[in-house]
Amino acid sequence: MGSLGGWEILIILGVLVVLFGAKRLPDMARSIGQSARVFKGEMKGLREDEKTPEKAPRVVNTEAVKTEKVEETRPASRPETPGTTAP
Repeated sequence: MGSLGGWEILIILGVLVVLFGAKRLPDMARSIGQSARVFKGEMKGLREDEKTPEKAPRVVNTEAVKTEKVEETRPASRPETPGTTAP
């Protein structure tokens, strides 16, 4: 018990053909294979990420960075009319 023989595999394939049809089986097998490849690639990427050490945070020399003073520009004020207040 535990291993499948030739007859068991044929019976399973027959049931699959009856359930899904002969036209859909190749598409299903192709999509399963593609999903397995994507999963394998993602797992490989995760393993590579774990192996590479994280880089230290970059330190910026604040004295070397020159800042320019930016003047605020305000919109021209509207002339006030009697009975109204400025915002």
